[in-house]
Amino acid sequence: MDYIELLRSMIRIPSLSRQEDATASLLFEHFRAEGLEPRRHGNNVWCVQSNMDLSKPTLLLNSHHDTVRPSASYTRDPYSPVLENGRLYGLGSNDAGASAVSLAEIFSRFRDKDLKYNLILAITAEEEVTGEGGMRSFLPHLTREGYHVDMALVGEPTGMQPAIAERGLVVLDCISHGVPGHAARNEGVNAIYKAINDIEKLRSFKFPRESEVLGPIGIQVTQIEAGRQHNVIPEECRWVIDIRTTDAYSNEETVGILRELLEADVTPRSTRVRASVIDRDHPLVKAATMSGGTPFVSPTTSDMSQMSAFPSLKMGPGDSARSHSADEYILISEIESAIEIYSNFLNNLNTIL
Repeated sequence: MDYIELLRSMIRIPSLSRQEDATASLLFEHFRAEGLEPRRHGNNVWCVQSNMDLSKPTLLLNSHHDTVRPSASYTRDPYSPVLENGRLYGLGSNDAGASAVSLAEIFSRFRDKDLKYNLILAITAEEEVTGEGGMRSFLPHLTREGYHVDMALVGEPTGMQPAIAERGLVVLDCISHGVPGHAARNEGVNAIYKAINDIEKLRSFKFPRESEVLGPIGIQVTQIEAGRQHNVIPEECRWVIDIRTTDAYSNEETVGILRELLEADVTPRSTRVRASVIDRDHPLVKAATMSGGTPFVSPTTSDMSQMSAFPSLKMGPGDSARSHSADEYILISEIESAIEIYSNFLNNLNTIL
């Protein structure tokens, strides 16, 4: 099983986000040895099927090869791919190395078939940080190369159940302004109290529209900092809002509404992590349900957040509860089952289209 050996090799090589050069080289050389004619854009490695027909719709098979930093509570060497009782341990084994090698194996098996759609395989970088060098740069590169993506299957640990939606994320840095003064003289304007007033507004605020699939937008104040000593009225209070966005509003619209609501200065760190929802009647969802899957809403984000231009579905081997945790592992049986389910999925999609 070359795909298991490929995963072992990936685990051995540190591939933290923005530091994936070595695993990109490994993937490139492996795909070349398999006769897949790989291409590389930065640390993104990709292949197109041999009989590409641009008049047909194109399905992107995508997963990522970057990892987070290993947890301090690891009891094993995170870069040692040890197989015990059917479990392959190692950093990135579950998230998302298993998906990457499973999709690569499926692409290899289907690349010469006469399908009603085209296949592009892309194992990309910087997913864990939604970085500039990952999907954000890769998709424009595909367009420049003359390829149009119509739909995508994103490999992430979902227990091979099809995730039809995931929330977006916007983090807002807020600054409430006051006027300094002596606490004993009750002078000045307390910036903390102004922040509290805004926070109370947030606690009772509801956006007028609500997503049919994702429900209401989630808002949580997660950090607050103010004051330089006990007897000085604080002139500034800095606080942070974590917003889990939906398809009811764009991220930019969400920010605009909250700016109107709050007195504080509001600055988004980014608006690029967008909510993703695919219609249950889309061929990708139908193909997944025909393969035995049950659609669900994912609690985690992925590179689907960068795919607003086309429908995408998230499905892959493993369990998201193991991601970013100590002693991460994947079951060999999960990979073998994933390859079978992916195969059925692609055949079903061909029937539907």
